[in-house]
Amino acid sequence: MIPAPFDYEVAESVEHAVELLGEREDTKLLAGGHSLIPLLRLRFARPAVLVDLGRLDALRYVRDAGEGLAIGALTRHHDLQHDPLLQEHCPVVSHTAGLIGDPQVRHRGTIGGSISHGDPASDLPAVLLALDAEFVMNGPDGERTVPAAEFFRGVFETALGPQDVLTEIRVPKLGSAGWSYLKFTRRAQDWATVGVAAVVRRSNGTIEQAAIALTNMGPMPVRARTAEATLRSADDIAAAAEAVAGESDPPSDVSGSAEYRRHLATVLARRALGEAVTR
Repeated sequence: MIPAPFDYEVAESVEHAVELLGEREDTKLLAGGHSLIPLLRLRFARPAVLVDLGRLDALRYVRDAGEGLAIGALTRHHDLQHDPLLQEHCPVVSHTAGLIGDPQVRHRGTIGGSISHGDPASDLPAVLLALDAEFVMNGPDGERTVPAAEFFRGVFETALGPQDVLTEIRVPKLGSAGWSYLKFTRRAQDWATVGVAAVVRRSNGTIEQAAIALTNMGPMPVRARTAEATLRSADDIAAAAEAVAGESDPPSDVSGSAEYRRHLATVLARRALGEAVTR
């Protein structure tokens, strides 16, 4: 299907993009386009104006920021996958980026576009939620930072205001922490039917910190807090995995029923936690 007519603008800076977003109602940002363009073609999205961020190369980077790493919002998945800083300090992000779509998608899609889209079936939002990442955005009132736990609000809903532009993602350095991201797909390169992200820190042989987040198990990425507490207190992977299913509200669709997804989440959580604990 052909998209509905729209006007097209090219942002020359983040400030210019914020200005363009405020000029007309129903204006959308275009980053990599792999989330938005299919919606345009199906006419599920019918914006009056598209603002293209593609020329803002200043938003493509991975930088050492001391205790963490700073990632520009327009950094492409392919670059995340192969970035040496991420591979050394936060490898769960580079690993997950390499699982997204196919090479065409990874060469065009961006981390900021994936996060801003707010699709509960996307891989990186759950991983960033497990990492307690922070998102930096610019709007008409200047810059603000929102933690991942407060950013995702619902299906395709985020903390971004109508004139906000996501500019940077901040993730911690994992050091000796173990990590894993596993997902199940019906077909190769498909959206995740279910995904599980896990980050585990041990100290003197006991689990000191644990973070578990779920993909496509609710209207937004889900943090499995009860399962985390179970793992920390009992050091029991099986018990923690069983707790995961009760902390979600998965959909039923062509990819599987809610009951099927709960079973998958339990299986994947057990495997992901096993990887994270032994890594």
